[in-house]
Amino acid sequence: MDEKIVKLFSEQNLVFIATLMKDGSPQVSPVWANYDDGYVLVNTAEGRIKHKNVLRDPRVAVSVVSKDNSLDMTTIRGVVEELIPDYDYRHADKLTQQYMNREHYPFKQNNEKRIILKIKPHKIFVLPELKMSE
Repeated sequence: MDEKIVKLFSEQNLVFIATLMKDGSPQVSPVWANYDDGYVLVNTAEGRIKHKNVLRDPRVAVSVVSKDNSLDMTTIRGVVEELIPDYDYRHADKLTQQYMNREHYPFKQNNEKRIILKIKPHKIFVLPELKMSE
């Protein structure tokens, strides 16, 4: 994987995931995510619309844009290969450290079950190195 992509997913950059609704229309959600061992890992809760959508159709697209330079971005199309339980909030805590510099996920809700969407990239688009002032 391109070093630039790994860097984008390791910083405090918001990631957008697009899933497909039952009628085929796209649905987009901002999420926290990271990149690990060839996969994009998106943390969400069971029962959310993106979870329901990928159960029906695992095709997704994700986009991440640098908070410091909007031209520093990547878009990835792929499939959710696995839904991994994160009931102990280990992944959610890891993302909380990345995005908020806090030790534990602060938004826990009663009866919420966190899961990880494990996405295998199929197509990757990366803009060449550009700066806003160029």
